[in-house]
Amino acid sequence: MHMPSDSGMLGHTRVLLRPSWLPAVGASFAKLDPRHMFRNPVMFVTEVGAAVTTMDVVRTARSGGDIRFALQVTIWLWLTVLFANFAEAVAEGRGKAQADALRRSRAKTVGRRLGRRGRVEEVPGESLRRDDIVIVCAGEVVPADGEVIEGSASLDESSITGESAVVIREAGGDHTAVTGGTKVLSDQIKVRISVDAGESFLDRMIGLVEAAKRQKTPNEIALSILLSALTIIFLVVVMALKPIGYYFGVDFPITVLVALLVCVAPTTIGGLLSAIGIAGIDRMVKKNVLARSGRAVEAAGDVDVLLLDKTGTITQGNRRAVELFPAPGIDVRELAEAARLASLADETPEGRSIVTLVAQRLEADPPSDGKGDPVFVAFTAKTRMSGVDVDGKRIRKGAVDAIRGFLADGGGNFASELEQVVDRISRAGSTPLVVADDHRALGLIELKDIIKPGLPGDFRRLRMMGVRTVMITGDHRLTAAAIAHEVGVDDFLAEAKPEDKLALIRREQSEDHLVAMTGDGTNDAPALAQADVGLVMHSGTRAAEQAGNMVDLDSDPAKLIQIVEVGTELLITRGALTTFSITNDAAKYFAIIPAMLPSFPQIAPLNVMRLATPQSAILSAVIFNAVIIVALIPLALRGVRFRPVNASQLLRRNLLIFGLGGLAAPFAGIKLIDMLIHDVLHLV
Repeated sequence: MHMPSDSGMLGHTRVLLRPSWLPAVGASFAKLDPRHMFRNPVMFVTEVGAAVTTMDVVRTARSGGDIRFALQVTIWLWLTVLFANFAEAVAEGRGKAQADALRRSRAKTVGRRLGRRGRVEEVPGESLRRDDIVIVCAGEVVPADGEVIEGSASLDESSITGESAVVIREAGGDHTAVTGGTKVLSDQIKVRISVDAGESFLDRMIGLVEAAKRQKTPNEIALSILLSALTIIFLVVVMALKPIGYYFGVDFPITVLVALLVCVAPTTIGGLLSAIGIAGIDRMVKKNVLARSGRAVEAAGDVDVLLLDKTGTITQGNRRAVELFPAPGIDVRELAEAARLASLADETPEGRSIVTLVAQRLEADPPSDGKGDPVFVAFTAKTRMSGVDVDGKRIRKGAVDAIRGFLADGGGNFASELEQVVDRISRAGSTPLVVADDHRALGLIELKDIIKPGLPGDFRRLRMMGVRTVMITGDHRLTAAAIAHEVGVDDFLAEAKPEDKLALIRREQSEDHLVAMTGDGTNDAPALAQADVGLVMHSGTRAAEQAGNMVDLDSDPAKLIQIVEVGTELLITRGALTTFSITNDAAKYFAIIPAMLPSFPQIAPLNVMRLATPQSAILSAVIFNAVIIVALIPLALRGVRFRPVNASQLLRRNLLIFGLGGLAAPFAGIKLIDMLIHDVLHLV
């Protein structure tokens, strides 16, 4: 039941995200279909220009003319179109590779199913059904999603989450769920399959990858319209040069006019625009997030309000007992023993953390379990407390008001000194639990929300980006205020109900803010649908999944912060390459215009490159125009690195690097190509 390491899932990015160069080359030729090219007006005009020069070459060859220069220009015009198609094909190939790798990994998985008479048989993972029981040993792969019903083992879940940390899964606790495709590193577990064929986590991932459609975003559509308008303007100008040339006695060959049009039109960004958008979705996948469309990725980059649930997002999810506070006259050991007895039957993470805290405090002399048979009292939502009856004593542990009522019913009292400690714990953002013994309050246990490491720094980065963070919690306002201050969020909403989330999103949107939020439950569906970016946990309900526009395969609500950064990278990359393209095209005037009008002395000052001949100048510009697209493909796919700076700093940086870079690159590049083709290769 072994699975090759390179057949892992989304976490194995070195396999899934490796460019498929050979298929992309074939796809580049298939995309020459005019019906496809028409979707990209800039490259469609380039293709038409290449077809026109091709016909001109054929006509010249039939008439016995010299076709060497025109043929070279024509070849490079076709390569310009192919290079643009290649950039798009490489980006698209990654998504196909992801689905194919997932499908292959599912097909290779084999499970050892336990039969009715205890006989073990090996079956394909796809044939396993709900309630089947399989045995998985060290070194083997879990064949399908399920629950550990016997044993415990350490697992490597990096193939799913991309995280290298080993996790423990064991029967009888909170961590029993295992996912198909994860690898058992030690021991042996017995797993009950919890899904039918076609419903596993792996199947859902394949479906989500294949369903992620590449649609143009509003900003991309607007940019496409702008590029198309510029191309039409240049087309009209170039077409007008022919009659103007006749007037001045200058004959402009059709090949030269097409070369001019292609070089001054925004072909660089036109050829990379689709790849940039596709790569944005791809970078989300590297974060184990599946975006349903490019629109969602782009919206993430424009988000300026981020709503985050406290539990599981800002905090670790489960509160931990961190301190004991005995009541006046009560020894801490007596409080510790009562707290432990009241928590022995408490299987919640909070209850187990109390037992752990007591063991740490009294490690040298652990308390006894008392005499007689204990009768455990389970926690209920009505009583809001739990405990144990042992040795004629009633020991209870619970919320402050619940224990206060318990003591009042028995004629006991609640020490005023404890009231002060309760208030201090609450103001610190923690939760106080009271431990009582019959008619006495023995003391308090402080339960603390554990802040996830690194979040305060993340929130500072978001603030520098102009994103306001809002923590949402059902806690009391005092507790919420303390945690909000500790973690560094900008605002918080306390005692929040589902309808409060929806109202908050609508209020922010009415003030022209773009809002992102996370959720996983059916009651989150209205807010997820209302938010501009709705991140749904893969473990969430189907209603929530349908309402959101992104799915987090790691079920980590804090992923929203990374999503905003990826979306911002997409917008920065598009803006940076657009800036480069415009300045890059402007620099080409200095190569082609002097070459077209060598007999006009007024044009001579523009010949700053001192190119060898008019033909070598034009061919060098065309070659550079094609090659620069290939050179920028890695940047379009990888994206411009994000740095949390304000808008004015970002604008200055882009103008300096990509504006001046786009202006300088053609001067150096065209000059070097001119020297190569004229002085070394003697092509013209």
